Amino acid sequence: MFSKFHNRQKGFTLIELMIVVVIIGILAALAIPRFMAATVKAKESEAKTILKQIFTLERTSRQELGAYSANLATIGFDVPTNSKYVFAISAAAANTFTATATPDGTDADLVRVFTINQDGTIAP
Repeated sequence: MFSKFHNRQKGFTLIELMIVVVIIGILAALAIPRFMAATVKAKESEAKTILKQIFTLERTSRQELGAYSANLATIGFDVPTNSKYVFAISAAAANTFTATATPDGTDADLVRVFTINQDGTIAP
């Protein structure tokens, strides 16, 4: 004899599928903000690394020319094409400079401006 359980069709019920969708939604709601924060942190870290490179090039330029330069091309810096920041240098005197990394506006999550001076101090 056949049991009544043998007639049941295989598959998932609508309730089971809805529960899975809700669980995926909750996991996405938790993961996406953390992912966005991590990408912002990575882009900011890239800007700081490039500022350190500018600092090194400025120090080398000062050793060779006797003064800091206010021109990125003069110190041999190639502006990265895929960076989300715009880089600039201002040399107030022969012994001082400030390099700035400003968000280019294409990424609304990037708002912090970073600077480095002749002492190698990065702010903020």
